Amino acid sequence: MSPESKKLFNIIILGVSFMFIFTAFQTCGNIAQTVITNLNSTDFHGSGYTSMSIIYGVFSASNLLSPSVVAIVKPQLSMVVGGIFYSLYIAVFIQPTTWTFYTASVFIGIAAAVLWTAQGNCLTVNSDENTIGRNSGVFWALLQSSLFFGNLYVYFAWQGKTHISESDRRTVFIALTVISLVGTVLFFLIRKQEDIKAPGEENPANEIPGDSSSAQNKMARALAAFKKSIKLSFTKEIMLLSVTTAYTGLELTFFSGVYGTCIGAVNRFGSEAKSLIGLSGIFIGVGEILGGGIFGLLSKKSRFGRNPVVMLGIVVHFLAFYLIFLNMPNDAPIAPMEGTDDTAYMIPSKNVAIFCSFLLGLGDSCFNTQLLSILGFLYSEDSAPAFAIFKFVQSICAAVAYFYSNYFLLQWQLLIMVVVGFFGTITFFLVEWKAAAALAARGSDYSSI
Repeated sequence: MSPESKKLFNIIILGVSFMFIFTAFQTCGNIAQTVITNLNSTDFHGSGYTSMSIIYGVFSASNLLSPSVVAIVKPQLSMVVGGIFYSLYIAVFIQPTTWTFYTASVFIGIAAAVLWTAQGNCLTVNSDENTIGRNSGVFWALLQSSLFFGNLYVYFAWQGKTHISESDRRTVFIALTVISLVGTVLFFLIRKQEDIKAPGEENPANEIPGDSSSAQNKMARALAAFKKSIKLSFTKEIMLLSVTTAYTGLELTFFSGVYGTCIGAVNRFGSEAKSLIGLSGIFIGVGEILGGGIFGLLSKKSRFGRNPVVMLGIVVHFLAFYLIFLNMPNDAPIAPMEGTDDTAYMIPSKNVAIFCSFLLGLGDSCFNTQLLSILGFLYSEDSAPAFAIFKFVQSICAAVAYFYSNYFLLQWQLLIMVVVGFFGTITFFLVEWKAAAALAARGSDYSSI
């Protein structure tokens, strides 16, 4: 197998592994609040929104140190450990108690930072400036396939049910835990980490034989990775891209946790309301996969770079937000277990609701594939710190969004996303224009990025 084929194999295995883990986790996130509101146990007083806020809050703080952890543990083992903690969080829902639920939320936040930093490093070292667009698209399409499979099961299993029983809950979460563990094991198929340069690691040719595994050397690499993260976070490009990244954190919260809850709370959808949560997740996945495939695999055919894709993403999202504003009751995100009988500016339509799910997924893929691509292009030598900063900003904004989702009506949540999305698009354009100018100065073909 040629070196290029080995790298593509690693990207595919990376994507498939994440597909299994996030088939479990994203399905869990999509149905968590609905499941919790249907718990019979009076001893349980948890909130799915609060749990996700804790996860993303801890995730954001942990991203400051995750490059150092990956530098010491190495990317492959980092992803394996991260996958185990994802599985443990999902397993908590089999028999949830308040303290285990929130404790697991803290641990998965730490594990997620390490997992995603290692993923960014693995993606970058298996790519170059000519393949980063393709590889980002392949990974994103495989990752977002996760939205299809888990939610398909939820759609059929919960069809016609207005209440989620204990048996229903246990069956779903036992299956999701097993699926997450399968994805974790698949990380071992990625080539040995000796062949992959970890963040903060020097050129092997400059290392002293027999000394590379010493504690002193590992701490030096960890410190170097931490310093790179701090230094990069104050560069102009990272600060501009942080506005775009902040928007992806807000809309991630909305489509992965809030919108499904809104659909499930609309009583006018009748007995199909709960199963529509699964169908919504499926169509979000369809949009994500379509976007990842088109904008990643066909990236070489683009003569205009990344900006048109991001422009399409914001237009698609603004259309989705407008339709959701017209279609969904304003109190849907914070409705009680009994749901809401209110209407917005039109009678709630199932078809419009599901179409908006597709638009949310498509728009999200536009932003994320291009952010992965531009980060891998600009920071090919500092991939782990760059991706850690990306996840830090994204996760802290997701945490804030999950927190205010407990209190804000739908119209205010949509307005916040519109404002941040508008400015995030502009800042991305500024960075992309500068990247295009730098590439032209080197005499490279702009369409290759």
